[in-house]
Amino acid sequence: MLRLMNKISGSTGPVVQKCFSSIAPKPIINPPIKYTELFINNEFVKSSSGKTFDTLNPATGEPIAQVQEGDAVDINNAVAAAQEAFKLGSPWRTMDASKRGMLLNKLADLIQRDANYLATLEALDNGKPYSVALSDDIPGTAGVLRYYAGWADKNHGKVTPIDGNYFAYTRHEAVGVCGQIIPWNFPLLMLSWKIGPALAMGNVVVLKPAEQTPLTALYIASLVKEAGFPPGVVNIVPGYGPTAGKAIVDHLGVDKVAFTGSTEVGQIIAEGAAKSNLKRVTLELGGKSPNVVFSDSDINQAVEGAHYGLFYNMGQCCCAGSRTYVQDSIYDEFVEKSAKRAEKRIVGDQFDPKTHQGPQVDEEQLNKILSMIDSGKKQGATLVTGGSRVGDKGYFVQPTVFSDVKDDMKIAKEEIFGPVQQILKFSDFDEVISRSNNSDYGLAAAVFSKNIDTVNKAIQSFRAGTVWVNCYNVFGVQAPFGGFKMSGHGREMAEYGLQPYTEVKTVIVATPKKNN
Repeated sequence: MLRLMNKISGSTGPVVQKCFSSIAPKPIINPPIKYTELFINNEFVKSSSGKTFDTLNPATGEPIAQVQEGDAVDINNAVAAAQEAFKLGSPWRTMDASKRGMLLNKLADLIQRDANYLATLEALDNGKPYSVALSDDIPGTAGVLRYYAGWADKNHGKVTPIDGNYFAYTRHEAVGVCGQIIPWNFPLLMLSWKIGPALAMGNVVVLKPAEQTPLTALYIASLVKEAGFPPGVVNIVPGYGPTAGKAIVDHLGVDKVAFTGSTEVGQIIAEGAAKSNLKRVTLELGGKSPNVVFSDSDINQAVEGAHYGLFYNMGQCCCAGSRTYVQDSIYDEFVEKSAKRAEKRIVGDQFDPKTHQGPQVDEEQLNKILSMIDSGKKQGATLVTGGSRVGDKGYFVQPTVFSDVKDDMKIAKEEIFGPVQQILKFSDFDEVISRSNNSDYGLAAAVFSKNIDTVNKAIQSFRAGTVWVNCYNVFGVQAPFGGFKMSGHGREMAEYGLQPYTEVKTVIVATPKKNN
C-alpha cells in the first residue's frame, strides 16, 4: 500500500522489480517459526483452553504451524495485565512522553534489523510476494512507528483565556485500555497503524491479529519486549472473531476498540461497543471505490493506475478501485489495454522473484472470488480475460477483467476483495458522479484527467475519505486515511490518527486576580 508513485508507470515497474530482486536479501527457506503462543504481560503463554489452530501457507494449503487459540478467558487475562500497566504510578504512566517515542523508535530499529525474517514470515503466512513484503510492508511498518514516535511529546493541550479570575487549560490524556482487531491483508502494516498512535499517546493495548495471519504479530510481540516496553503495555492474543474478538468488544475493562475489516463485522462491533460500556470505536471498513477515467486523460497512465489500483496485493485492498468508470469515447481502447496489462501479470509462488501476484489468503476467499466471477458472467458482463482458478494446489486466481458491467450487477455493488477488475462505461460528468456516489461505501475514489476544472469538480463531488488524482494507492503516514458512510468512521495515520487515542481534560483553577 505504501508504494511510491513512480512504480505505477508502465516502463518503471518491471525495471524497479528487476533491480530490487538483484540487490535485495533472499527469502529464508523454511524459516523457523519462533512464536506461536499468546503474548500477555511480556510473556508467551499457552491458551487457557489448551486449544490451538493451524495457520496455513496459502500457496499450498498446508499448515505452517499450530498457534495457541485465545478466547474470552485469555482476553480477560490480557485486559487485566493492560489495566495493571495503566495504573497510576506504574512505570508506563510515569514515563516521560519522549521516552515513549524512544521505545517506538527502538521497536522500528528491531523491525528493520529483522526485515528479512519478517518479510519471509509475512509472505509465507499471507501469500503476498516476498519482494513486496520486503520493499513495501517492512519499511512502511517501521515508518509508521517512527512517525508516531515523533508525536509522543508533541500532542499537548492549550491554555484557554476563560472569563473571570480563573486559569484554564486542557490536558491531552491517554484513553486507557485499547482493544485492537486487525485484518489479514496487511498484517504488519495494520499492526503499526493501530499500536503506533495508541502507544505514542500513552495507552495500553490488547491486540487480536487475524486468525489467518498471526505469525508476524507474534514475532513483533517478542520485539516489543526486547525494545523495553514495560509488561502489560502490549498484549497480543491470536484467536477467532466470534470468541476472542467478541470478548474484546464486550469487555467492560476495554475503553476503546479499533477495527479494520468488513462492514458487516464493523456493524457488530459498533453494536457490541455501545451495549457494553459505550466504548469509543474507530472503524476502517469495506469499500467499492470508483476510479473515473475521462477521455482527456493520458490513457496509458490511466490503464496502469487502474491496474495497480485494483490488482495490488492480489486485489485484497479495502480501497481497491473496483469500479472503473471509463468515458465512452475511449472505452473500447481502455478495455483492450487493461486486458493485455492483466495478462502480463505473473501469478505464482510468493517466493519466486518473478511473481507479481501470489495466492489469495485462504480457501474461503478463493471460493468467494470464484463465485463473484461466476455471478458476473451469469448477469451478462463480458469476461475479457481470466476468470478461473490457477492450478489445483493453493488459492491462486487468474487476473480477471470484465467489461460491459452495469451498476446493478453484483460484481459492481459488492466488495470482491480479489483480482477482478470491473470496467463500466459513462458519458458525462454529472452522470458518472451520481453513479460513483450511489454506493453504501465511501472509502476512496480516483479521477484521471488533464483538465484541472474537471479534477477539482470531481474532488469536491466524491463522497469518499480519500481522492487520488492521476494516481492510485498512494499512501503516506503523513496523510490520514478513513471512510465516509458505511466505510467506517474515524481516521488513521497522520496527526488525525492521534485523536481517537486521546482524551481531552479541561482544568479550571481559581486565581486571586488575573492579568492578561
